[in-house]
Amino acid sequence: MRHAHENPELLALVRRYVTPERRYMKLSGSLLRMRDAEYDRFARKLSEDSKAITAEEINTLLEGGWRERRTATWLAAVSRRSEFRERLGELLLASEVCCTGLAYCVALASFGTPRDSELLVAYLDRYLRRPDLAYDQTAAMGALVFIDLNLQGDQAARFLGPGALWQQWLHDAPHMQGTTDPTPSSLSLIRRLCAFVDECAETI
Repeated sequence: MRHAHENPELLALVRRYVTPERRYMKLSGSLLRMRDAEYDRFARKLSEDSKAITAEEINTLLEGGWRERRTATWLAAVSRRSEFRERLGELLLASEVCCTGLAYCVALASFGTPRDSELLVAYLDRYLRRPDLAYDQTAAMGALVFIDLNLQGDQAARFLGPGALWQQWLHDAPHMQGTTDPTPSSLSLIRRLCAFVDECAETI
């Protein structure tokens, strides 16, 4: 991982794409709570930057911390740069830093191909076996179901049946105790965030 304060190139990109108006903080479900004028301005600027940023610059940001990686992932999604699919899938599976998993899941869901499903399946197959880790299992499941619905696929079925890994994880994960199945709310969040990605992409 590269640190912006130690790398002039990365620092310049952070100042250009990541920190203006604390963009990195807003690239989450919180953007859905923005007022209309703020939302429109935020979407417009994100669209503009997704068009301006180069593939090399996205790669550089993906080598940084969680702020840089979250922002780079959204910029890749909005600019439809599916060539980053494998890299984002690797970062999701590695889960090296916090606060980025939802962004990876949104990007893969927005790309929406069978390969994106495979990457989400690989993540769920690993982390649903770790009920001790409160990572991004719910976001990944929402993204996988989202792709299944769009492709009329059944990749999520292996996890969702009675006694399958999803039910086991919900039962065993301490942070999920006493909660209802989060799949519908996770799917709704992914759907709304992907709609935002589509909206931004249409203006490029």
